Amino acid sequence: MRRRVFDVIASTGGLLVAVVLIVAGALGLWAANWTNTNVRSQLAQQQIYFPPASAFAHAKAGTEITPNMRQYLYQYAGQQVLNGAQAEAYADHFIGQHLYDMPFHGVYSKVSAAARAAKAGSPQATQLQGLEATVFQGTTLRGLLLEAYGFSQFGVIALWASIISFILAGLMLVLVGFGFWHSRRTKADEEILKMQSASAQQIAA
Repeated sequence: MRRRVFDVIASTGGLLVAVVLIVAGALGLWAANWTNTNVRSQLAQQQIYFPPASAFAHAKAGTEITPNMRQYLYQYAGQQVLNGAQAEAYADHFIGQHLYDMPFHGVYSKVSAAARAAKAGSPQATQLQGLEATVFQGTTLRGLLLEAYGFSQFGVIALWASIISFILAGLMLVLVGFGFWHSRRTKADEEILKMQSASAQQIAA
């Protein structure tokens, strides 16, 4: 095969690969934008806010803000929960912490089992039933927020995949450019593999 023809074919193939990568990057960018917009829209409807900065100044065990919450939540003080990172922080380090501080560490199955085992109509049963409802609500909200966080991670992955696709497309276009440039500088009759010399063929024979 002539070298010029090979260069053109290889460069054309590289150009097609670059187009595919650009399309993949565009789709990844669209997916990331759609995911982030959807997560933000769904979270905004819940109107969940982090405690104000003043609350963190009086962090104390057994109160709304415990000392170990500060390192995770203070950066979001007073903000509305609108993205995956905020949802994860609120779920794990605010709701999760309060659940952990409850009897049975806020594990719904254990609280529910204790409520069923308590004598019906007793003060203990009433207290456990109230705790069961609270734990159920907290666990449910925590799960929904973590689901939003998990969904947002797909957006992050799509964004990075898009960036990588665009970078690879750029590199491929550079190689394609060199390929076409080289094809123009190559002699029209130059072959990729030259014929062996007659003597070499005789020896091989």
